[in-house]
Amino acid sequence: MARALLCVPATSYRPGAWVAAAEATGVELVLATDLPAAVRRYELPTVAVDFADVAASLAELASYELDAVAAVDERSAALAATVARQRGLPFHSVEGVEAARDKRLMRTRLLEAGVPVPAFRRHAPGDRLDAPTYPCVVKPPMLSGSQGVIRADDPDELTAAVDRVRRILARHPSPLRALEGFDELLVEAFVPGPEVAVEAVMTGGKLELIALFDKPDPLDGPYFEETLYVTPSRHPDPMQERIIRAAEHAARALGLGDGPIHAELRLGAEGPVILEVAARSIGGLCAQALHHVLGGERGPASLEALLLARSLRLPVDRPSPRAASGVMMLPVPRDGVLRAIHGLEAACAVPHVHAITVTVERGQAVRGLPEGNSYLGFAFAHAPLVADDPAGLVEEALRRAHGLLRFELAPLLQRY
Repeated sequence: MARALLCVPATSYRPGAWVAAAEATGVELVLATDLPAAVRRYELPTVAVDFADVAASLAELASYELDAVAAVDERSAALAATVARQRGLPFHSVEGVEAARDKRLMRTRLLEAGVPVPAFRRHAPGDRLDAPTYPCVVKPPMLSGSQGVIRADDPDELTAAVDRVRRILARHPSPLRALEGFDELLVEAFVPGPEVAVEAVMTGGKLELIALFDKPDPLDGPYFEETLYVTPSRHPDPMQERIIRAAEHAARALGLGDGPIHAELRLGAEGPVILEVAARSIGGLCAQALHHVLGGERGPASLEALLLARSLRLPVDRPSPRAASGVMMLPVPRDGVLRAIHGLEAACAVPHVHAITVTVERGQAVRGLPEGNSYLGFAFAHAPLVADDPAGLVEEALRRAHGLLRFELAPLLQRY
């Protein structure tokens, strides 16, 4: 039986999906995690690692024979890439993973390779503020999602945004804060236009598309909370081809040649512009939106099964859409402590909605953007491709379901 190493932080939503994929694929899974107690219920070989100390983690893994490696996020991808290089296994290059994790390196390498990116400036603490143009966007290069990302339309707003982001970084618990340049910022041009996401796997430097997601909600700021992902895309075929080519060009330029990528692009006046390319698959529980997309006689049952098969070079059908599908990341409306959820049963009964998962516990504190970095949960919907505008049906269903939900939040300082 083939054996694969899964590098997975204890905070990840996704170990269960990978365990199920390994069972379906007939693969023995070894878990490398920073808190073994968090994955003990899976009863699998588990190795305690420190994702911030790759050398020590390699020593812990030395006794395991491995046929493949996989990772679930940016932190764990660095260890996976190093193990793969040491063992001669297919995965992204160490340098590529490093560049994908740090938006400063990413921007620089993509610009040098001729990949369209927003005009940008780098700002260390104490530097004179300088925007390439207005409106602009302030970004902390080592945080994920939209945490700390703020639009500024003039110099006063830029000063306020930079001050706010620096306060976020000053108290941030990220293990990356020990790295040089953690407190440096990017200030880049705001690119008007719709946003899309490319979910793909690179094999030998070639991109294999899994799904192209539209993001129907305008992401114009001042904060950039992602909500809706819907596939198949409704953009014209020529534009879809340009999007895919741009994502492949960017992945190659970064050194991401074997493994999953998740790319975010804006469709500007002159075409696709790369916002970021991550050396991982889609985050959170969003991968469940692909269960109704993947298929075929030898098709994988999940994104995780596809990625395992590709890492082991197993024969598997190329992904082909079986349905329109989408996910809504349920946004945090304001800072607070969750007291109750209303309307869940009605929301689940909306036609085409097949699941709503709330990921916040009652009594748990949540924060909205730009300070926060999580969602209240995820809603999923799908519709048959034979329907008129199936992606539109999915989008409408998710909006209706979200409209029926009400999350009762108490002020953060209130006791109850």
